[in-house]
Parts: sequence; C-alpha cells; structure tokens
Amino acid sequence: MSAIIIALLVLATASSGALFKPGEWYRGLRRPSWTPPNWAFPLVWSILYIAIGLAGWLVWQAEGMGIAMMLWLAQLVFNAAWSWLFFGRKRMDLAFVDVSLLLITIIGFILVAAPVSQAAALLFLPYAAWVATAATLNRSVWKLNPDAAPG
Repeated sequence: MSAIIIALLVLATASSGALFKPGEWYRGLRRPSWTPPNWAFPLVWSILYIAIGLAGWLVWQAEGMGIAMMLWLAQLVFNAAWSWLFFGRKRMDLAFVDVSLLLITIIGFILVAAPVSQAAALLFLPYAAWVATAATLNRSVWKLNPDAAPG
C-alpha cells in the first residue's frame, strides 16, 4: 500500500464530515456548556487526519497488512460512518454506538501498533483523547435532546 493510497483513504474518510455537516438541526439542539467551539472541530480534525495517515503509513512500512493495519482500516470505517449517522441520519443513538466502537478500535490500534511502531501508537493518543471527548459529547447531546431524532 503506497502513501498515496493511505492518503486517499484518509481523505475519503475526512470527506464524510464535509458531506454530512451539522446544519440547522444540530444548531437547534441543546448542548452541554463544555461543548468545544465550532471552529475547533475542523482545526482539530485536520491535525488528527494527518496523524492518522502518518500512523497508517508507519505501520504499513514496518509490518504491511497485519492486525494493526486491519484495525487502522476499521477505524477509518467507523470514523467515516459517524457523521453520516449523527448529522445525515440524525441517529444520535447509532452514532454513539459507532463512536464507541471507533474508540475501542483506536485503543486496539494503539496497543497492537506499539510493538510495530511506537511513533504510530503515539500519533493515535491525541486521536483517542479527542474521540473519547466526542463520544461523551455525543452521549450528552443525545440525552439532552431525547425527542430530537428517530430511534
């Protein structure tokens, strides 16, 4: 797998956030006081997507297609699905399940990648922290707005 393929996979994943934007529905939801400001999301995600790509490349270079790379690919799928579920389908419940699976996959990647590439594992630590925050925010918004979406 070349660096170009890895970059394209990360770009495709990132595009989910551009396709399924918060919009009026999200702006009308009650959110906890600790919700990050709107400008923080694209800034943080841009940095994280660079780290995700670098981590994937490092593991690919060190090991090729192994368990760490399969976890790396799985987290891309969960990552891409979240915006579609939360903003596109307005399914905060399913989005919470998805983001929880994303966090588990990220932690799994960190644990499995560490012996292969310590740098790749370290690059995923901020990602894990941000996704843990996102999962908590997802759950909080869901609980604050029980009638805002189907399901």
